[in-house]
Amino acid sequence: MSDASIRQVEPDVLVLAGVIDYSTGPALRQQGRALIGAAKAAELVLDCAEVEKSSSVGPSLLLAYLRDAKAVGKRLRMRALPQDMREIAQVCGLLELLPLEA
Repeated sequence: MSDASIRQVEPDVLVLAGVIDYSTGPALRQQGRALIGAAKAAELVLDCAEVEKSSSVGPSLLLAYLRDAKAVGKRLRMRALPQDMREIAQVCGLLELLPLEA
């Protein structure tokens, strides 16, 4: 199992990485909220290409990040959603709520 992280790699790009589950979700939630709030860009991209594995915590975390961005007047888009996160979001009816890049 790998450590999970969220980090800012460009002024408008955050990268979510590692295994997203009940043990890593709470810390990622707090770290992501802080990064989103501190980012200078009005539009952010959350790159999920480095997510190795996700439980249902992953899509829940993405929705929380969307709320965080909205609360501070920012727009958040997501890219490179891994297949397991995409499938969970689809089964839960959340896929259409996520602003995914093509």
